[in-house]
Amino acid sequence: MVNEQGVICASSDLQEGGKGVRFNVVRGGKSTPAFLVRYKGMPHAFLNQCGHVPVELDWQEGEFFDVSGVYLICATHGALYSPQDGHCVTGRCNGNGLVLLPVEERDDQILLLEHQLAEK
Repeated sequence: MVNEQGVICASSDLQEGGKGVRFNVVRGGKSTPAFLVRYKGMPHAFLNQCGHVPVELDWQEGEFFDVSGVYLICATHGALYSPQDGHCVTGRCNGNGLVLLPVEERDDQILLLEHQLAEK
C-alpha cells in the first residue's frame, strides 16, 4: 500500500526480523525498488540494490535476512549488511553499503520521508 502521504505500510505489516515490505521510490526520475524491514524494534528502509552490483537482494520476494536473522544478505553474492544502517559487514560489496532511506513510524503506519513513493 503506497500513497501520496508517503505511507509504505501499516506498522503491523512489519514483524521483527521477519519478511520485509517491498516498495518503489522515484530516484533520478525513475521508479527504483526499495524495501523495509524491522530490526531491534525499529523500521529501516533501503534501496533494493546490492553494494557490489545493482541487483536486488531478496532471495525470495520480501526475504532479506540471512538464516541467523541478524544480517541482510544479497542472494546473488552473499554479501552481508547491517539492518540498522546498511553498512557492509562482509562479502563482495567492496565497502559499499546499502543506500539508507529515511522512514518514520507514526500513528501505526510507516512513512517514507524526503523521497517520493512510486507506483510499482
